[in-house]
Order: sequence, then C-alpha cells, then structure tokens
Amino acid sequence: MATTYNWNCKTVDVHPTEGEYSDVVYNVHWIVTGTSDEVDTQGNPYSVTNIGTQSLSTSDITDFTPISEVTNEEVVEWTKAAMGEEKVENIESSIQDSINLLINPTSVTMTIGD
Repeated sequence: MATTYNWNCKTVDVHPTEGEYSDVVYNVHWIVTGTSDEVDTQGNPYSVTNIGTQSLSTSDITDFTPISEVTNEEVVEWTKAAMGEEKVENIESSIQDSINLLINPTSVTMTIGD
C-alpha cells in the first residue's frame, strides 16, 4: 500500500509591511491530505486530511519573494523547514495511521434492533 501526501499551503497570514518589504508571510495555514492507492468497496481511495498552522520566522529575510510570485510549492518548502523533519514525519505518519484504521478498523458502530 502506498499513500500520496498533498500539502496545501495556499492560505497565509502576512504583515502588510515589515521593514522595506510588503506582504511578508509570517504564518501558514496548512492542509495535508493523504490518499491511499487502496480503494473501498465503492472504488474510492481511502483519504484522510489533517490541518494546522505554522509560524515562520521573518527576522532574517535574505531572499524576499513578492506575494504575487509566491507559489504553493515554495510555501510548502518554507513550512516544512520551519516544522522540521520530525514534525513533518509525525503529521504524515498520523495520517497513515488513520488510513490504516479506515482500511482495517479496530472498532465499528452498530445499531441493534428492539
């Protein structure tokens, strides 16, 4: 089983001005969706989403990119760097664990008759 992780970091908070720069990204609202290559009985892939925020340091801006030129891929890189490898792995591992429980549940809810 393989899981693909999609990082959406398109929503950001910015400081309107910071020093000589405008619209400086300082906080990222991230959405990570893991999609398994395994499918349920209706043929839909198993999928789990996790959301959160990550603050970014703006104390040492060395290579400023204007907000109009910033891409999701670039913000994903900034976000993952700010989180650190261990936190990124924990997020993706948590998503994988949730997908595994969807595929092989350890508990189900049932309704009994009268």
